[in-house]
Amino acid sequence: MTTLSHSAAVADAQAAPTARTRNFALDRARTFLTLVVLIHHAVIPYTYFGHTDPKSWIGFDGVVLATDSFFMAMFFFLSGLFVWPSLRHKAPHVFVRDRLLRLGLPFAICALTVIPVAYYALSLRLDPEISFSDFWWKTITVGPWPSGPIWFVWVLLAFDLTASLLYRLSPGLVDPINRLSLRAHERPLDFFLFMLAVTAVVYIPARVYYTPNHWFEFGPFSVQSSRVLLYAAYFFIGAGVGAANFDRGLLGADGRLAKSGWGWAIATLVPYCLLWGLIAIKREILGNPGTLPHWYEAVYSLFFVAFSAAILFAILAYFLRFKRSGFSILDPMQPDAYGMFLVHYPIVLWLQYWLFDFDLPAIVKAVVAFVLTVVLSWAATAALRRIPGVTRVL
Repeated sequence: MTTLSHSAAVADAQAAPTARTRNFALDRARTFLTLVVLIHHAVIPYTYFGHTDPKSWIGFDGVVLATDSFFMAMFFFLSGLFVWPSLRHKAPHVFVRDRLLRLGLPFAICALTVIPVAYYALSLRLDPEISFSDFWWKTITVGPWPSGPIWFVWVLLAFDLTASLLYRLSPGLVDPINRLSLRAHERPLDFFLFMLAVTAVVYIPARVYYTPNHWFEFGPFSVQSSRVLLYAAYFFIGAGVGAANFDRGLLGADGRLAKSGWGWAIATLVPYCLLWGLIAIKREILGNPGTLPHWYEAVYSLFFVAFSAAILFAILAYFLRFKRSGFSILDPMQPDAYGMFLVHYPIVLWLQYWLFDFDLPAIVKAVVAFVLTVVLSWAATAALRRIPGVTRVL
């Protein structure tokens, strides 16, 4: 489903929204989400949802259901945290220039090179004789021109530019959200309920109307129709949390969320299990129809946003409590995480293409694909960042 220079998806400011020190908890949460993206793409071929390999394992369906239900929304939330402070300290043209450099340029390069290389691996399964040049030319002239995971980058750019305009019109636009964040320092449940209510209002009608499989598409510019307002909500809620008084708000190091135990993690299990219950109803009772009843889409949407918000709080609570200082295994990867997000897709698809003919269990294939994708995308990003000037983009 999206990025700071320290994260595959946030590609935003150079420092966390705190005046005194870096927020290591957020840095590590972003890097963790980068690995979640790689896991998601490594296991998809071995699931019921995206069964493109002879082997499969039902456990991977559980992984994909969980990751698809939260990780891109969380990336937008983390991205939003840095927007208002950046707008406050940068001239409008500087902010726009930086966003175009950090997001627009990578999107253009990836759309023209990285993504076609990735999808060529899938095309060869259908037409082993097609050359890459023929496939590339057909992709950019006739289509379809899929964007893969980099759809996140252009959507984030659009949100950033929208935020820039809104900030110029009303710098205090997100102040009510910031006040809620301040109260959530001691009462995070209130903020959770606020987020749940907002996301339910924007997502349920959109999913019922569009269904989950419809995408807005124009060349490489694509986004899932039912989720674009959901992602906008997460982004601007994040902007409100990060706008001011960060240390005294929801994500304060001494706040109630940072002192949480395993309650938020346990809370994610309820909507997650209910999602599986609805999936069972769809397959066993409704006969897995192509078009589902409106009541089904509405109920599924409610459980979806509940799980998404709950796991956001669970992950943030974990990193705020246990990963605020000291060394983390995520730290060495942190500077390269954004680049890994951008370059990993052709690596994982070509690894899956290579693994297709091997008679190996699905778990073995997925582990090999994930480990090699991490190693190769990390190495490729580290090499790219050695080129003069590239660190301004990656």
